[in-house]
Amino acid sequence: MREQISAASKVVVKVGSSSLTTPQGMIDVDRVDALVDVLAARRRTGTQIVLVSSGAIAAGLGPLGLSARPRDLATQQAAASVGQGVLVARYTSSFARYALRVGQVLLTADDMMRRAHHANAQRTLARLLELGIVPIVNENDTVATDEIRFGDNDRLAALVAHLIHADALVLLSDVDALYDGPPSRSGSRRLAEIRGPEDLVGVELGKNGAAVGTGGMITKVQAARIATGAGVPVVLTAAAHAAQALAGADVGTYFHPGGRHPGTRLLWLAHATTGRGRLHLDQGAVEAIVGRRKSLLPAGVTAVEGEFAAGDPVDLCGPQGLVVARGLVNFDATEIPGLLGRSTRELASTLGPEYERELIHRDDMVILEAHN
Repeated sequence: MREQISAASKVVVKVGSSSLTTPQGMIDVDRVDALVDVLAARRRTGTQIVLVSSGAIAAGLGPLGLSARPRDLATQQAAASVGQGVLVARYTSSFARYALRVGQVLLTADDMMRRAHHANAQRTLARLLELGIVPIVNENDTVATDEIRFGDNDRLAALVAHLIHADALVLLSDVDALYDGPPSRSGSRRLAEIRGPEDLVGVELGKNGAAVGTGGMITKVQAARIATGAGVPVVLTAAAHAAQALAGADVGTYFHPGGRHPGTRLLWLAHATTGRGRLHLDQGAVEAIVGRRKSLLPAGVTAVEGEFAAGDPVDLCGPQGLVVARGLVNFDATEIPGLLGRSTRELASTLGPEYERELIHRDDMVILEAHN
């Protein structure tokens, strides 16, 4: 069980803004050094470490004279621009105490969505680890738009864990574990283990993070679901308990890995993409793709929403409007209305043989019904 963490040869550790900074938004040198002490000790045992670190925006608040995290995107990006340099400089200095070098890797959700970028990120991280570098991964908040609210890097950390084929993911927070209710409420109890979704029934998950962060417990549980679904065990605990967590001690909450190990392509499609549009399906089409894992044909589509091009991810909705799947579409949005309700044989005879194909092939589709 937890020996999977202590025996892991490749570990992703994610730390949140509130674990690295003062309430005023300045980098807390002692906190950074304490975390690096733990990671360097594990690194000396031969374990490869990737650190996914929030804190760029928070670290930029003090230098910019801001008393709280700004709400407008432009100021958030300005703070990230200033703070990222401060953050990496601090890590560089701290790891240098152990003769370890760090490398900065800035990613956006778009880098995880586009297959070429995705593969390049994978190669870069692998090479950094081969060279003995400790990669410091952060979201590229300076240029991100909607992705700036990626989930306080929790989801990014889970995707990175899958990307590098990590043996474990450790999520460090300002809360020491997942509880069945607010930790401050009398009677709330720590959940030492989560074996599956059934263990989360009735658990109250907070949505908001600390004043300098963006995440909350819900984003950490979502990240754990992504990682464990890819076969990666997860420990969620406070930064102060990092050493015990990495040693496999009974701290925080341990999320057991699932039995399935989906390919990178399907995990990428399910968790690193957002639908650029929607295709509305009749009930027969829903049953075909969800129940029988069939490809989506034009005859089963009733309506099209959004602007997208061939190759883009689109969401597939049932008659009640619930998203049941996501897939890579073979046609532009402007082409599809003329195809609806028609068989591929009819389309081929009237429009040409290139139209005798599915809207979305089953190999380019992932079922999302469990997330509704």
